[in-house]
Amino acid sequence: MLSSGQYLQQKQSLQQRLSPQQIQYIKLLQLPTLALEQRIKEEMETNPLLEEADGSTDDYQEDNETDTDTSDDEVEPVDENEEIDWDEYLHGDERESYKTSNYNPDEDWRDLPNPYHETLLEELESQINLLKLSEKESLIADQILGSIDSDGYFRRDINSLIDSLAFNHQITVSEQDVLNVLSQIQRLDPPGIAARDLRECLMVQLELLPEETKGKKVAYRMLDQEWDSFEKKHFDKIKKHLNVSDDEMKEAYECIQSLDPKPGSGDDELSESRNYIVPDFEVYYEPMIDEHGNQTDEGDFIISLNNRNVPNLRISPHYKEMWDDMKKKKSSEARETRSFIKGKMESAQWFIESIIQRQQTLMNVMKTIAALQEDFFKYGRGLKPMILKDVAERINMDISTISRVVNGKYVQTNFGTFELKYFFNEGVETESGEEVSNRAVKNLLLGIIENENKAKPLSDQALTEELKKRGYKIARRTVSKYREQLNIPVARLRKQVI
Repeated sequence: MLSSGQYLQQKQSLQQRLSPQQIQYIKLLQLPTLALEQRIKEEMETNPLLEEADGSTDDYQEDNETDTDTSDDEVEPVDENEEIDWDEYLHGDERESYKTSNYNPDEDWRDLPNPYHETLLEELESQINLLKLSEKESLIADQILGSIDSDGYFRRDINSLIDSLAFNHQITVSEQDVLNVLSQIQRLDPPGIAARDLRECLMVQLELLPEETKGKKVAYRMLDQEWDSFEKKHFDKIKKHLNVSDDEMKEAYECIQSLDPKPGSGDDELSESRNYIVPDFEVYYEPMIDEHGNQTDEGDFIISLNNRNVPNLRISPHYKEMWDDMKKKKSSEARETRSFIKGKMESAQWFIESIIQRQQTLMNVMKTIAALQEDFFKYGRGLKPMILKDVAERINMDISTISRVVNGKYVQTNFGTFELKYFFNEGVETESGEEVSNRAVKNLLLGIIENENKAKPLSDQALTEELKKRGYKIARRTVSKYREQLNIPVARLRKQVI
């Protein structure tokens, strides 16, 4: 028989809770350099006890390149019942200020604003102003420009555009009116902009090519009459239907290949090129030079943390005078002021300590990555299999901490700038038992595809056999996965006219 009722039960459990400082440290740890700069500015705005240090030699300077093991240290909170030891915080204590930069501070050119560049939409609007459109046509053009997607296509339903003009501007236009304006826009620069599909985009570009362009006429007929076969790359069928030779077919295919299938994407690429990557680290290898001026096999890694624009922080000495003044007063306002100063002191102390711990953790992780991938940082090749666990075990940290450090951070080397994620990859075993990184296998796969017979591209099974000949025992499904990760289409879509 079931019984019902209320019972009291005592249960003991063990839970781990993060302290406020640990939470703050974790949040700062995952910030890249630019985001950290903004976060410090926000903290300085909300905490008046934080101020930028003057950079004098009296201030404490934390060396970014010093090996430390204090990542798990916790800052003792300020006791509400104790007086603040201002001498400790204002003279010689390491939390007063710290060195955040080992770069040249005189690089003022970095603060110059980027030059202004017109967007694609602005360029199109300027060109439309030269077309001498009527007021009604100008409204249609505005609707078309506002509907162009990131690839440069106009995929909006024309009836929807007509309804929008009727509702918002109280004008009536026909479908032919819209098509007339659309045709004019498509022939602006870049040609093919605002096309409704790929076929129309390519045909507009072909139409505007000089008449003497090799393969133009056959290419136009191919897209106009044999689009389905062209999409499926059934070139033999196209040659038969159009009654053209192999050379004519090749010229037509090369002509189409020279066209831009995404006339609007260049604007996004230009915008991305202006978003410069600010590396969080610099790692360079300096070999030792013997007495004869020759490089030896020995040398040192120079590893630095980029905090060029991160200010040196300290706790403001001005608030000591305010504290001393409030100590003499017994009013409730004075007690509130002292409580406010204590709270902000604790917050400032924690914030500075969290940044110092962030620097130490980032440096420890970067040094470990450089040690594990020594050959790559020396010679720019020889990337070894490495996972987050390998780094975590070496510096005795949690994998989640390593993941936060790696995510969104970049390192500048003699061989280019790389995201830290680049150095982490699974291993693949060769027939000889040697373990190599899957990135090396992907590079080999890419090379095989680039050198294949374009008229008869290799299938995934054939690619698997090619890798096996080179000593890599990889399943066909793994080869398919690597090919997809490299954004390489299947064999049928790689076929070209030779």
